[in-house]
Amino acid sequence: MGFRLKQLRKSRRISQIRLAMELGMTQNSISRFETGSRRPDYELLIRFADYFDVSIDYLVGRTDNPEINR
Repeated sequence: MGFRLKQLRKSRRISQIRLAMELGMTQNSISRFETGSRRPDYELLIRFADYFDVSIDYLVGRTDNPEINR
C-alpha cells in the first residue's frame, strides 16, 4: 500500500505535509504509511481512495487498475 500511496502523491506533486493537512493528519503518519511501518484502518483507506479518486483495491495492490467501479 505504501508504494502506491507514495506514487499517487508524487504523481500529483503533493507533499507529505500538504496531504497530511488536507486529511487532518500529521506528516509523520503519512511517512509511516508510505514506508509500510504503519497500516491505515479501513476508514482511512476510504479517505485515501476518495482523495486520489482510485479504488481501494488499487491502493492495496490487488489490481493495477486505479478506476473505481461505481
